[in-house]
Amino acid sequence: MNVGRRVARKADSRVVPCRVMFRTLDERRIEAYLRREQPYDCSASAKAEGLGIALIERIETHDPTSLIGLPLIALCELLERAGLPAV
Repeated sequence: MNVGRRVARKADSRVVPCRVMFRTLDERRIEAYLRREQPYDCSASAKAEGLGIALIERIETHDPTSLIGLPLIALCELLERAGLPAV
């Protein structure tokens, strides 16, 4: 039902850089990881929230949640800017 109120629509976006450095891995460890985790649907096939964290030496980012998909710190900032506080 339209009650005559206009809703402003605005798009916003943010890029959150995330640099991942992997350990030096031999083929045996990589194959074992791929068999156990089957991470073919995630960034760099390394599920940091699972066994993939053992493959990673270091992660450089301002928002650690950006590695696993949605940068939640950036999302909270965007929500605040839109007048929708996350908390």
